[in-house]
Amino acid sequence: MKKEMRYLVPNDYMADPSVHVFNDRVYIYPSHDWESGVPENDNGDHFNMKDYHVFSTDDVMRGEVIDHGVVLRVEDVPWAGRQLWDCDIAEKNGRYYLYFPMKDQNDIFRLGVAVGEKPEGPFIPQPDPIKGSYSIDPAVFKDDDGSIYIYFGGIWGGQLQRYRDNKAIEHPCLPGDDEPALPSRVVKLRDDMLEFAESPRAVLITDAAGNPLKAGDPHRFFEASWMHKYNGKYYLSYSTGDTHLLCYAIGDNPYGPFVYQGVILTPVVGWTTHHSIVCYKGKWYLFHHDCVPSDGKTWLRSLKVVELTYDENGKIQTIDGGGE
Repeated sequence: MKKEMRYLVPNDYMADPSVHVFNDRVYIYPSHDWESGVPENDNGDHFNMKDYHVFSTDDVMRGEVIDHGVVLRVEDVPWAGRQLWDCDIAEKNGRYYLYFPMKDQNDIFRLGVAVGEKPEGPFIPQPDPIKGSYSIDPAVFKDDDGSIYIYFGGIWGGQLQRYRDNKAIEHPCLPGDDEPALPSRVVKLRDDMLEFAESPRAVLITDAAGNPLKAGDPHRFFEASWMHKYNGKYYLSYSTGDTHLLCYAIGDNPYGPFVYQGVILTPVVGWTTHHSIVCYKGKWYLFHHDCVPSDGKTWLRSLKVVELTYDENGKIQTIDGGGE
């Protein structure tokens, strides 16, 4: 179904939004696209992002969106290589922890963390990446009991296919279409928020019969995990990458398994889809991006928002992304 949508930062290219409510305001943490001149390829080198801005508003569909400026740059990070891709944030005991993926000096994606005293930053990065971290797309979820989890992983340029059982493998590969799809990862964070408290676990997505989704299924995980709760259930949403959908699955706890439910967003203009889902002032919103303002340049994406609704059974109503 088509709904009213809004481009939130019309004068710049922002994508991959992670969104949270702090101090009764909506805070948006996107990645920042720019025209770097790097040719397109399956490794994502053309997504050559180099800094983060933070935005906030108190009226999602109509209000002023404040740009709080640059809060972290590649050159600020001691272990930096290149490519500051999407990030996410969590608050604990009045401090704010920004989690970000970046390639190290060996061109391997790791997850880092930077700490701030306010949701709008600035953020001071730790000297080293999180031990045992890999791949991309960190998404942080605080459960009702105060436990904080981070979901991560993305294939192709996100390098998830280089790992099995949290160890790098000598010959990276993708499973065949009839084999179980590569899963994303979830791990509980340590009390100090700076390291993992355990080994990352696979996030299993199954069909209604309990069978893992196959790699050839157009609804399988590719990248961009997000977690939210609705009516006591855990909603894992994610991008299917090369099939250009946002999908979701439901589970009974943060670790899963999660049972596939359906499509949240049909394809947008542009290759990638990456999102977050948040409730604010009694309404639910889907934040995502497309490439309409850049005339389809997939590395120049624009941040947008649309209201999200559920039916009486807790099913998310599919939204028309406007693409093909």
